[in-house]
Amino acid sequence: MSSSYDPMQPARRPGNRPDAAPQYRVLVHRRFAQHYQQLVERVGLQQAQQFWDHVAQEPGKPAALASITILKGTAGKPRGSGWSRTHHYEISSMARVDYQYHDEFTTAPDADPHPVVAILTISFGSH
Repeated sequence: MSSSYDPMQPARRPGNRPDAAPQYRVLVHRRFAQHYQQLVERVGLQQAQQFWDHVAQEPGKPAALASITILKGTAGKPRGSGWSRTHHYEISSMARVDYQYHDEFTTAPDADPHPVVAILTISFGSH
């Protein structure tokens, strides 16, 4: 099945639905879809939900309970025009997620723009 987001796929909120409708569509690269599925067992439901809530609502702002670093150099290079630099979100000492966001992403020139967060990598283990 092909998607307009290839190679990205939707990343549902761990556990249950959020209290507020998400401002951003959260997508995960298919290479890290299995890692995303393991997030709850690796960091716990509460921390996984806090991460999803942050990126779904305000990915460009500092997180209340986590450390976020905006990467410099080639590692932080935006995916393309309109994309943010790469944000490195430390969920715990054993889990980190790199993501970028776009406030008006379109899948085709005549498509409606919408805000999207792209989860690029998920790392388990210490630095």
